[in-house]
Amino acid sequence: MRVTLLSKALVVGAYQRKCELIAAHPDVKLTVLVPPAWGNQALERLYTAGYDLRVIPCRFNGNFHLHHYPTLARELQKSQPDVLHIDEEPYNLATWLAVKAAGSHQSKGARPHVVFFSWQNINRHYPFPFALFEREVLRKTDAAMVGSHEAEQVWRAKGYTRSIDVIPQFGVDETHFSPLKQDGTDRPAGDGFVLGYAGRLEFAKGVDVLLRALPELPANTRLVIAGTGGAERELRTLATQLGTLSRITWRGGIASADMPRFYHALDALVLPSRTLPNWKEQFGRVLIEAMACGVPVVGARSGEIPNVLGDAGLLFGEGDVAGLSAQLRRLIEQSQLRDALSRMGRARVLERYSMQHIADQTVTAYRAVGR
Repeated sequence: MRVTLLSKALVVGAYQRKCELIAAHPDVKLTVLVPPAWGNQALERLYTAGYDLRVIPCRFNGNFHLHHYPTLARELQKSQPDVLHIDEEPYNLATWLAVKAAGSHQSKGARPHVVFFSWQNINRHYPFPFALFEREVLRKTDAAMVGSHEAEQVWRAKGYTRSIDVIPQFGVDETHFSPLKQDGTDRPAGDGFVLGYAGRLEFAKGVDVLLRALPELPANTRLVIAGTGGAERELRTLATQLGTLSRITWRGGIASADMPRFYHALDALVLPSRTLPNWKEQFGRVLIEAMACGVPVVGARSGEIPNVLGDAGLLFGEGDVAGLSAQLRRLIEQSQLRDALSRMGRARVLERYSMQHIADQTVTAYRAVGR
């Protein structure tokens, strides 16, 4: 079975491990097509064994809805796929053009079977031409993969009747993300409890809620923030107003390969996302990375977070500063709770979210659609 996977997300080196594991299946010959960069993220090459990684031009790079790949049709002629996996939302120009390219390509007398991927967990309606793109992709594809059950419900509500597999886009490499601190940590100086946040610094991610909870915790509790975004200046101003700026370390962006070192510096990770009219948390990848590293996690009841955590993490209501403070005080005061969550989190990742598990599920979906 020849599979071609088109994915801008695979410019991130850590994610490429899934491709190696897919290609390790003896009945799969995998070609992966990636742009040379996506936005500010240049292509990393970390896990490239066993499959053909091809860099292809990308127009409107960084534009989520309008980017596309002008040489894709030629690439399909080279790879001759039985299955084309378009790692894109169905309302994007890149997906629509890829479906068109697949429709005009003949392999052994038939076009390749086409699969799209979606995180969309809100039933949204788009203006022209994106509504047209979505309608055509839903009509002409053979199957879908989605990152959550809420996303499955969205596409069923929009009338998609073909197979939908709930498979998160990427798992965690449990050997790279592990409790073993082989490379040391960047833990701040002192003996206090260290909290962490990693992700975009935007209102939707709820970092302000975490900042407001910090003054309610023991004075030696510190916070490490990794990420960048448009709300950073506002968040720094809020921390100054709260009198906690000196207790916070701002790390900026961290390369995917260096994230285990970040997690190893923490006593707990917090993802305080909040639901907005046009967005709610689709998964929260940092949760499973931290859990794989044995770090207890605390998350808001936003979108997919409760389903990701199960009973292996602590939850609080969206925007509930007092609720978040209470959960963090439990962790600070109860070492047995921290130890239990550390073990349960790691076990949950190994059972559900390892890169091997996600790769195996993906190959099973390929086999089903390629019959």
